[in-house]
Amino acid sequence: MASKLYVGNLSHSTDDTGLNAFVTNAGFQVASAVVIRDKLTGQPRGFGFVELAEGEDMQRAIGSLNGQALEGRALTVNEARPQVRTGFSGSRDGGGGNRDRFDRKRDY
Repeated sequence: MASKLYVGNLSHSTDDTGLNAFVTNAGFQVASAVVIRDKLTGQPRGFGFVELAEGEDMQRAIGSLNGQALEGRALTVNEARPQVRTGFSGSRDGGGGNRDRFDRKRDY
């Protein structure tokens, strides 16, 4: 199973190719590297994810890459956690705050 790393404190000039090259030059095989961008502006948000190829040791990669400088910035590298829905999308899974006023039964 491939391992996924969170890479934080990226420069806003870092792109997918640069992140991929950085991890590859450190001696790891990369399946994919993605710098997350803002949906509205398209500007990089300063973090990304790297999926290591099969057989790569995630803990060794974290130890090797965490604190290393890329484009003058010390990176924060951790194991990526699964994405969690916050419920603020206005859906019925929570969030929104006004759901009760539309759903409760009226006495009149």
